[in-house]
Amino acid sequence: MIQVAVVLISSKIQSGQKPDENRKPLERILTNHQLTLLSYDVVADDRQAISHQLDTICGTTAPHIILTLGGTGVRPADWAPEATRDVIEKEIPGIGEAMRAESLKKVRTAMLSRGTAGIKGTTLIVNLPGSVNGVQENLNIILPLLEHMVEKMGSMATS
Repeated sequence: MIQVAVVLISSKIQSGQKPDENRKPLERILTNHQLTLLSYDVVADDRQAISHQLDTICGTTAPHIILTLGGTGVRPADWAPEATRDVIEKEIPGIGEAMRAESLKKVRTAMLSRGTAGIKGTTLIVNLPGSVNGVQENLNIILPLLEHMVEKMGSMATS
């Protein structure tokens, strides 16, 4: 079974100023696709905090996949792609390109998303947007390929 860790990037949610509307819908999606949620962490909109959290998760629980939620746009506080690049060993730009291309069919602002994906060790890290709809729509794009990606990275053999 594929193991997933989630890192939600939001200073407002971390500080309790705003509720987390993503967790329950995301848990449903993961359960429906027989994916195991190992952890769900919330970090501030800070490049170093995000990088540190990604690095820590890869070094401790080493899930097959880490999904980041939020921080992919053009706001000054959006650092998810840069923080991901700080941690990964190999970038997979096609994942971000595919999510943008498909999302653009529904909403023009999808071209502002800077999300990417990459590999650290045997963990795939994927940046998703922060909106509930954006998370669901982008997950639908990559879910059919997750098992294949995890197998190719070799992490299924170690679990």
